[in-house]
Amino acid sequence: MRARTRSLWFATITAAFIAAGCSTTQQVRLPDHAVVTLQPGDASVGTYVAKPRGFSTSSYWIEGPQGLIVVDTQFLLSSAEELINWAEFSTGKRVVAGLVLHPNPDKFNGVEVFKKRGIPVYTSEQVRMLIPTVHEDRHHWFYERFKPDYPNSVPLPESFGNKTQTLSYGGVELKAHVLGAGCSEAHVVVEHRKHVFVGDLVASLHHSWLEIGKIDEWLKRLDYIQKLEPEYVHPGRGPSGGPELLTRQIAYLKKVKELILKERPRGEPNEAAIARVQRKLEELYTSYGHEYFLEIGLPAVWAAYAK
Repeated sequence: MRARTRSLWFATITAAFIAAGCSTTQQVRLPDHAVVTLQPGDASVGTYVAKPRGFSTSSYWIEGPQGLIVVDTQFLLSSAEELINWAEFSTGKRVVAGLVLHPNPDKFNGVEVFKKRGIPVYTSEQVRMLIPTVHEDRHHWFYERFKPDYPNSVPLPESFGNKTQTLSYGGVELKAHVLGAGCSEAHVVVEHRKHVFVGDLVASLHHSWLEIGKIDEWLKRLDYIQKLEPEYVHPGRGPSGGPELLTRQIAYLKKVKELILKERPRGEPNEAAIARVQRKLEELYTSYGHEYFLEIGLPAVWAAYAK
């Protein structure tokens, strides 16, 4: 972040803190390559974006009269701490609850950080049941690389139930939509006023996490969200926007499907064919980050359509 931009941003956050009636003598360390913003048009929604080491993961807070709800708990434990600190510093209110949208480590790793601070974290029964298996798998990938900034034991949230329902924390009422497979095997989409918080079902200006290869199911989830007619869409990675983010994500997934089917998938993933698909996607989406997500995900898409 350039010095002038950083100073202007800090002045904005400080002004918000003063407006909340809190003392500015409290010292909170500026995020190290992370970003904190307030949502244009509705300052009750704030965004924390982790540093690149935390995969630039976005988490959100919703401000209510009695406290804050945080949506997704971050990949790194230090990012979870920073998220809570900055949400509370920016608003002058305490985080009273957290929500996990789907079973990926960048959504659930920070659960124990929240619990240690007395903050309960919730998700659907379907997502909760998947977290232990996903954690065990990802632990092999990430623990040695990121320790001690990565959880060793399963970070397990509480269940709010297995059906779509209205929830209320801190004076904030929201609707938790319990959905099936998309980029993960189960999802929660949070609806608040005209905002939807969708996790990695939308990757704004980033390549998508295609790990389970279920493009057609994913498209059904996006169609469901479109029918909610949101004005604001908050993705798991990349900048928030309007309903155009859903349209763009649908087009992206259809392009992935088109390119894979053009290679006539059958049998085991064909490395040369997958490499052609990846090159084409990188050419079509030159401004998108996290190209290596394609290396992980495209073989799964191939396998899904080879069946």
